[in-house]
Amino acid sequence: MEGDCAESLVTIKNIERELICPACKELFTHPLILPCQHSICHKCVKELLLLTLDDSFNDVASESSCHSSPRLRVQSPSMDKIDRINRAGWKRNSLTPRTTTFPCPGCEHDIDLGERGINGLFRNFTLETIVERYRQAARAATAIMCDLCKPPPQESTKSCMDCSASYCNECFKIYHPWGTVKAQHEYVGPTTNFRPKILMCPEHEMERVNMYCELCRRPVCHLCKLGGNHSNHRVTTISSAYKTLKEKLSKDIDYLIGKESQVKSQISELNLLMKETECNGERAKEEATSHFDKLFEVLEEKKSSIIKAIDVSKKLRLDKFQTQMEEYQGLLENNGLVGYAQEVLKETDQSCFVQTAKQLHLRIQKATESLKTFRPAAQTSFEDYVVDASKQEELLGELAFFSNGVDIPEINEEQSKIYNKALICWHHPEKKNKADSYILEYRKISREEEMLTWNEIEVHSTNKVISDLESNSSYAFRVRGYKGSVCSPCSKEVIFHTTPAPVFSFLFDEKCGYNNEHLLLNLKRDRVDSRAGFSLLLAAERIQVGCYTSLDYIIGDTGITKGKHFWALRVEPYSYMVKVGVASNDKLQEWLHNPRDISSPRYEQDSGHDSGSEDTCFDSAQPFTLVTVGMKKFFVPKSPTSSNEPENRVLPMPTCIGIFLDYDKGKVGFYDADHMKCLYERQVDCSGTMYPAFALMGSGGIQLEEPIAAKYLEYQNDM
Repeated sequence: MEGDCAESLVTIKNIERELICPACKELFTHPLILPCQHSICHKCVKELLLLTLDDSFNDVASESSCHSSPRLRVQSPSMDKIDRINRAGWKRNSLTPRTTTFPCPGCEHDIDLGERGINGLFRNFTLETIVERYRQAARAATAIMCDLCKPPPQESTKSCMDCSASYCNECFKIYHPWGTVKAQHEYVGPTTNFRPKILMCPEHEMERVNMYCELCRRPVCHLCKLGGNHSNHRVTTISSAYKTLKEKLSKDIDYLIGKESQVKSQISELNLLMKETECNGERAKEEATSHFDKLFEVLEEKKSSIIKAIDVSKKLRLDKFQTQMEEYQGLLENNGLVGYAQEVLKETDQSCFVQTAKQLHLRIQKATESLKTFRPAAQTSFEDYVVDASKQEELLGELAFFSNGVDIPEINEEQSKIYNKALICWHHPEKKNKADSYILEYRKISREEEMLTWNEIEVHSTNKVISDLESNSSYAFRVRGYKGSVCSPCSKEVIFHTTPAPVFSFLFDEKCGYNNEHLLLNLKRDRVDSRAGFSLLLAAERIQVGCYTSLDYIIGDTGITKGKHFWALRVEPYSYMVKVGVASNDKLQEWLHNPRDISSPRYEQDSGHDSGSEDTCFDSAQPFTLVTVGMKKFFVPKSPTSSNEPENRVLPMPTCIGIFLDYDKGKVGFYDADHMKCLYERQVDCSGTMYPAFALMGSGGIQLEEPIAAKYLEYQNDM
């Protein structure tokens, strides 16, 4: 028993996140259900309405201030106005802004409470009960005290749901005596959560809810359905809604419980991603610090060289000034040059005086001229040594995160294709920082298992062939680039659809029914072209009198006797008339050996595309089905179950046409193979061997889709 209590306690505590009000971020208190189905505390709804009211009054105040005195103020809303919000909301035709609309804190959609305001909302009693159980589990050691005891109160043993109070044993006997009406009250264990026995309609307070509105997704009473807001809505009984919703919820819960291992593995993956994020974040910080340290080193070196250059220039200038100053000091009496000249004047020997005086006189003259035109020996300004760092400051201001050195690759949907294998190609739109290698990721998209893990393949080129894809499935692909240890973000996901069945390999048969006068088959036998010869020109006069013009048939060299198969082909845009599809061996023999059988699609009237026996007998399955393609159009055969108007039967010709044959079910479908979209489907009689069948008239060409081969692709890359 103690183990069960402990397990219940853990379970209750584990759901705390679901019990938090999105507005106040605390445990729900009297939660109300909003029209968007989110729950919010009663007090939080009032506060949100009050904030909306304040905003509306502030808007009025700002508008009034534009047209009147700035001293004019709008008073804050009174309690009477707030009560009006709680009771019935404001009328629609009121000149005052409505305040019954506010954004839901859970989904941020605007919620309109209507004319009844808060009173029109249901209390979420189920959520309230769960919150109370959580509170009790959280305060297991705290007892609920009796509400009727005189101080000090005793610990309660029962709670009366009719009285909405808790009692100890003595008080319960006093207030619920035997033989009275109160003795019949419903009592439970001690609780602080009191809920009504019957859920009443907030629109019609005296009526209990007994129906469920499927449109509004809320309980309603019979008056709501008869003449209220739900009169035109689809409703069901509460019991039926209870059963349906409980079954759905139980099924969803069972599904999630069944996926517990998958959830745990994804939680483990998230934990690894969190650890990887932590490590990558620290590494990014270290790299950023390293880059800034290098910038600091460059700045310090530059600073040292510039300061040194300034010091050298300053010393040189000061030395020049010092020399000039000493020269000028020598011009003073009894100093320097003047003092020396005065001593020379004392020489009495004429020859000796003349010998010295000449040079001295020149020096005196030079000093005299310098007095007349005084010039400092150096400049005091250091304008040439001002550092211009404006560009560098601008660059540093623009310093930001680089896209980790690798451009994000982009999957090229035009070059990629799905056939017998998947060829996925990608490129770099920016063409600046290409990656050295790539990781291609893909996963199957399934409604049952939407969160399948990604399969990863390392690639050293810009394309990859994948062989392990399932038929008739959708796959998501994405790619990321690596340059050394640097990784780019993943590209945008691209979804491709695989063929509806395994690809059927065959070539054109050059023996059975092949007319080499009208048809030209290439050496690989995967392409056929129609060429008009002299025989057609010589018979041209018969055409004007309603003669039938022959179709030239060619078939595949391999037959089908069971299973599902898919193949694709391309019809040249210039083709006049081409027929593609399937036909049984017996029907082909009949066509080829009875060339004048005009009921056969081998013969077409001059009018062209709307003729052919495959369009005349659509009420039962035939041993062949052919569709007409030509003049850049795809012609859907007539059908008894759909419109046969020309505008509904003529479609643009797909670049690549796919044909899907389910031999066992006797069904053939024609596809836009580039998008794997079915254009037309019908029953076909598969009682014999079925062959891919083709027919051409006039100029035209058919190219069988080439299977994707990994070796051929590698060769193309090398080239």
